[in-house]
Amino acid sequence: MNIMETQNLSHTYWRTEAVRSLTFAIPQGGACALLGQNGAGKTTTIKMLMNLLRPTAGSATVLGADSRRLGPAQFRQIGYVSENQKTPAGMTVRGFLDFCRALYPAWDKALETKLLALFQLPPKRKLAHLSRGMRMKAMLLSSLAYRPKLIVMDEPFSGLDPLVRDELTHGLLELAGAGEWTLLISSHDIDDVERLVDRTVIIEAGKLLLDETLESLQRRFRRVEIFSPQPSPVTPPASCIACETNNQHARWIETQYTIGTEHTCRTLFPGATFSMHPMTLKEIYIATVKNTAALKGKN
Repeated sequence: MNIMETQNLSHTYWRTEAVRSLTFAIPQGGACALLGQNGAGKTTTIKMLMNLLRPTAGSATVLGADSRRLGPAQFRQIGYVSENQKTPAGMTVRGFLDFCRALYPAWDKALETKLLALFQLPPKRKLAHLSRGMRMKAMLLSSLAYRPKLIVMDEPFSGLDPLVRDELTHGLLELAGAGEWTLLISSHDIDDVERLVDRTVIIEAGKLLLDETLESLQRRFRRVEIFSPQPSPVTPPASCIACETNNQHARWIETQYTIGTEHTCRTLFPGATFSMHPMTLKEIYIATVKNTAALKGKN
């Protein structure tokens, strides 16, 4: 079952098409990264999914409901955290949580206590007197304590130091084992995101570039380096990108690696030495986006 789906989802700001016919789905219980450059359409997509912005065309469903009709029943099952989220500055952490608790019948007081300790939040301090990282922890706590079915995070790590990012990530991982929730997270901090997700959606200029499980991506991408003892033309296979070659040395990224790839390389380049290295999600993302830009430049 998919907890979230889009079908040809689009949005135009005046004459600018920010999101173009975007179609993807997130299975229930999964964790998906929504990746893309600044201006790629990530925040616009999330706003449409959260009924903060109406689609120009296409549709989306969230928790089985049309995203344009999300109401209290659905929002009680959604935790939403954004870098631009406003906080009631005059409230203390304790007062803020007391206020939120009254709005959610499913609020878990034991989980609240656990997360307060995990995030080291000072209950008596006003939100206005907290650092940005501490305020983000408070917002995340208030979005997790009622155990939502869906958690949506838009750049939650933006501008935070590595220690705070690690603490926020650890807080999410603490709950991941229960398998009770689904996560959609948009972030430029891909190293942190990789620890959380099992699926990746990449968009560029509002269009879908890639929608695939992390396991599949990391299985089929390899960084390849070949050195031939005898000068000879080195022609990479058609499935390779980011190719750099001369008569004896070649580097590229194989996008369709299988257990037979090494045998193919030995056949194509007899006598050559070669190495094939797995790639991180960040490396795969950068290579994919750069290759798309290079192909556009040729057209």
